[in-house]
Amino acid sequence: MEEVIKVENLTKDYGENRGIFDISFAVKKGEVFGFVGTNGSGKTTTLRHIMGFLKPVQGKVSVLGLDSWKDSCEIKKYVEYVPGEIAFPDLRDGTTFLKNQAELLGVTDMSYANYLIKKLQLDPSANLKRMSKGMKQKTAIVAALMADKDIIILDEPATGLDPLMRETFLELILEEKKKGKTIIMSSQMFDELELTCDRVALILNGRIIDIADINYLKNLPYKLYKIEFKSREDYLKFKKLKFEIVRDQEKYNQVTVKLDNKHINRLFNTLKNYNLKFISQVKHDLEKHFKDVLALQPESYVYKEEETRKDLRREKRKLHKEKKQIKQQSKNIEKEVRDV
Repeated sequence: MEEVIKVENLTKDYGENRGIFDISFAVKKGEVFGFVGTNGSGKTTTLRHIMGFLKPVQGKVSVLGLDSWKDSCEIKKYVEYVPGEIAFPDLRDGTTFLKNQAELLGVTDMSYANYLIKKLQLDPSANLKRMSKGMKQKTAIVAALMADKDIIILDEPATGLDPLMRETFLELILEEKKKGKTIIMSSQMFDELELTCDRVALILNGRIIDIADINYLKNLPYKLYKIEFKSREDYLKFKKLKFEIVRDQEKYNQVTVKLDNKHINRLFNTLKNYNLKFISQVKHDLEKHFKDVLALQPESYVYKEEETRKDLRREKRKLHKEKKQIKQQSKNIEKEVRDV
């Protein structure tokens, strides 16, 4: 399949180990490629090179066979872009901005823009300077996507969106994916990328540590099961069997076994003869995969990433709480309407 975007040995060194170093990857036509990493890891710098906003110190970036730096003006005819930091011109309201953007992009039919406005529940008549972070983000998304171009580059596009609107935005990305668009999207949220992407790159301290194939992760040839036995006797008896134990927690009479999918029935048939406290499948998602990858990195890398993971978990809990609050508010409003 045709490679639409190609990054070869890309380096931008800002000194003191800041920047990006020897970045290489390619994105095929119709593929959704994700970037995940901490703040300052190099996601935005890489995307800005693709857009032609930065000149590489070393390496090369090409889009549709065009050099991203030398041919940046030509490339922008084919690319839609949502930057990580939104800065609007000095215009009265969102409607005026979107009309100006449409003229700049040569968009004469605003039907798709109106669809996006309705989908994102955007009020474009609001004053640009007084918009909330979420409203600004929605406006930027509409401005970028309304031209319906073949390549989309998104730098943490769901930032500032509430949980319900975040789900709506991800639905939009899946719609664009079905159209065959080529998309690069950065995020700090694993679930966003796992839902939308074909492949995801983990970037850390300016270097790509690993690129995960989402389809492979969803269809692994093996599974992991955590098993806890009620008695010490059953625990010791099971350990003598020929199952691959990848984790042994003797204190809890607990083991984690790894086995090929074709041997799952054998495991469950064997466990019929044991008294179990519980058995559960260990989920091997994108976050778990990258956690395993990071475990092989130098200790300083792992420490930084673990701190970031704690932040992400706190953010997920916060988003979940906000989502519940919004749903409850909606129920209260519906009740008030019915009472009236």
